[in-house]
Amino acid sequence: MLIDIHNHYYPPAYLDALREPDSVVRLTEDESGNPCVHYPGDYNVAVRGHRDIAYRQTVLEQDGVDTQVITLTTPGTHVEAPPRAARLARLVNDAFAKVVRERGPRFAALATLPLCDPAASAAELRRAMTELGFAGAMLFSNVNGVPLADARFEPLYAEADRLGAVLHIHPTNPASVTGMTEYWLTALVGFLFDSSLAAAHLVFAGIPERYPRIRFVLGHLGGAIPYIAERLDRGWRAFPECREHVTRAPSEYLRDFYFDTVNFDPAALRLAVDFAGADHVLAGSDYPHMIGSIALMKESLATVRVSLEERAKILGGNAAALLRI
Repeated sequence: MLIDIHNHYYPPAYLDALREPDSVVRLTEDESGNPCVHYPGDYNVAVRGHRDIAYRQTVLEQDGVDTQVITLTTPGTHVEAPPRAARLARLVNDAFAKVVRERGPRFAALATLPLCDPAASAAELRRAMTELGFAGAMLFSNVNGVPLADARFEPLYAEADRLGAVLHIHPTNPASVTGMTEYWLTALVGFLFDSSLAAAHLVFAGIPERYPRIRFVLGHLGGAIPYIAERLDRGWRAFPECREHVTRAPSEYLRDFYFDTVNFDPAALRLAVDFAGADHVLAGSDYPHMIGSIALMKESLATVRVSLEERAKILGGNAAALLRI
């Protein structure tokens, strides 16, 4: 069984909505007619696999992927004004639910949330899990520069904890230095990866300790987390403020996180397995982004040094249990 937990889908209705005059996102077309989604600091080329679900299903059948857990990708709805963000998040989640309803079990989904409005995000997470049947949602590593550990998101985490949600953290444009002033995060993490910063900040702020029923997933093999976790533990021992909200070393919380395999270096995958255990590593391809690859996902997972039982868990067993697929 092969379950791809990290990949991205732009529902056509969402792309159409981005063409409305009140959107802060700008759409153009490349020379092949693909929509280009422009947002501050970056843009994505929405190729056929991003937006044609029937074509995408054919690709998965040919490549032997049993299930893809679809998510939205950057820029996310949170770049819009809050009322529009909430409307677009609902539109996306309803489109995801339609795909799952009509094409399951080939597809499952995690919700997108209007993160610029934490109360609306909590309500949309509740709707997505209780009405649409999703296991949780994807978060971006910062919300318009605001760290995920900010107190304004406490209502969202409280609801996620109550629901036992899966929250998959996906990187976006790095947060400003404002989000790195607490807990010596500039020295301990810096600009290594925004997802690494988000995970470290969440742990030092005590979010996993206060909300232990949330299952966090880190994209791209956790950024640098398996590599720098020892440094975070040193910070915890050295700096009193790094112990203010947590009772254990950061690595102990981070080993409870899950790590997707969108890093196709078998040595890096082995490091993640050594850090978190094979039970906490999940197959991911980043399909259909230009730097994503189902083929490289499969090749790296076929060659990483693990047992047959561990490989089966990473390929799909862990995701099936985590997401109740």
